[in-house]
Amino acid sequence: MSSLKEADIVRAILRYLKTVPNCFCWKEHGGMYGTAGIPDVIACIGGRFFAFEVKTEEGKATALQESVLRKIQKCGGNAAIVRSVEEVKRMLEEITA
Repeated sequence: MSSLKEADIVRAILRYLKTVPNCFCWKEHGGMYGTAGIPDVIACIGGRFFAFEVKTEEGKATALQESVLRKIQKCGGNAAIVRSVEEVKRMLEEITA
């Protein structure tokens, strides 16, 4: 069982993304004025759109979150459920290589 909380993973991912060249990123905050289902971390890296739905090892995406990820992918964006900085790094290496 992982001791990391989702917020810890989000912070670690944002710390990493801030070291990536040509990257603009932010943590999407939910709430009454936000759009439901939007992934936790949004980034534009070298002109490419990325969306990361962050979950703990045990966490599961909701049907709405999965639907939003599919919509982003359908529009040509890169979107995935991630559980660690390493998963984000692998995704960026595969897509930006």
